[in-house]
Amino acid sequence: MHSDRRDFLKAAGAAGAIAATGAATISATSTAHAAPAPARSGPRGMARNLTLLTMRRNGELRLGVKTDRGVLDVKDAAAALHLPAPTTMDDLLQHEDGPSLNALVDAASKPTSAAKKAFLAPETVEYGPLVSRPEKIVCVGLNYRKHAMETKQPIPKQPVLFSKFNNTLAEHRCKLKLPPAGVAIKFDHEVELVIVIGKEAKNVSEADALQYVAGYATGNDFSARDLQLETGGQWMIGKTLDQFAPLGPYLVTADQIDPDKLAIECRINGEVRQSSSTSDLIFNTRQMISYISNHFPLRPGDIIFTGTPEGVISGYPKDKQVWLKAGDKLVTSIEKLGDLEVKLT
Repeated sequence: MHSDRRDFLKAAGAAGAIAATGAATISATSTAHAAPAPARSGPRGMARNLTLLTMRRNGELRLGVKTDRGVLDVKDAAAALHLPAPTTMDDLLQHEDGPSLNALVDAASKPTSAAKKAFLAPETVEYGPLVSRPEKIVCVGLNYRKHAMETKQPIPKQPVLFSKFNNTLAEHRCKLKLPPAGVAIKFDHEVELVIVIGKEAKNVSEADALQYVAGYATGNDFSARDLQLETGGQWMIGKTLDQFAPLGPYLVTADQIDPDKLAIECRINGEVRQSSSTSDLIFNTRQMISYISNHFPLRPGDIIFTGTPEGVISGYPKDKQVWLKAGDKLVTSIEKLGDLEVKLT
């Protein structure tokens, strides 16, 4: 059943990836007809000790690996070395194809490797959406103690869940086009740790929860507060406009990260607006994964936005709320995961 689902997603998700990011420069035809990856016959599992990204190259989205030699184009390296490997982030995650990726990176990194030309200078890389076809985007609201205090709301007794859709996904250095004033005007930032699931999690315990994580990324749960809070509690429409879930620049594999002890920050036009630590989470990473998985299954490639710390615009007194506008530059940062840059237009 899972194989059928993944095959369907691979075939149908390419065009959805483009719609999700507004990527006019990449045609649905070129993405859907990208050359298939070599046949996979090895063990399944998650990638280890890697920093991953998605790039736009030759008219398609490709998996990249950040290394000391530059960014490895996995598709080009696989062709040069005649080795099987996932060529997109979604294929890596949804096919649980980490072992073949690790084997390819090891082979490409050898001094005598035939894949030397597959390493790209980092400054030449054009980023694509880190993931583009997750089955689910789950968000946890009001999950930092100081954020609950600034918004004068009680500490939740269980995680507060809502969702976004794939149309919200956007990439590092994207130009986020704001909707017309007739739709919304009160735009707010939310730096968030994002969990990326690496294998199916259903009814998992807190003790085992981190075994299901492929990696972590920096995210921005961009929000239209007037839609969210002034139209009868419409959280969904306040959170799901196009490009309202920028993510990246990297997915750092889970074995390298302690998710509950990370510095987290948001800067608007160079000014620090949010500065905290994931140690202030009300429900930590293990608790969130376990709670969600006990209500519905999390599948490989699903992502979880884990909540934002204090410092959001909606937490200010009303006479001091200056909402985001076109021209603003947002940089959201999480320790060890990188800086996610977004320009509002």
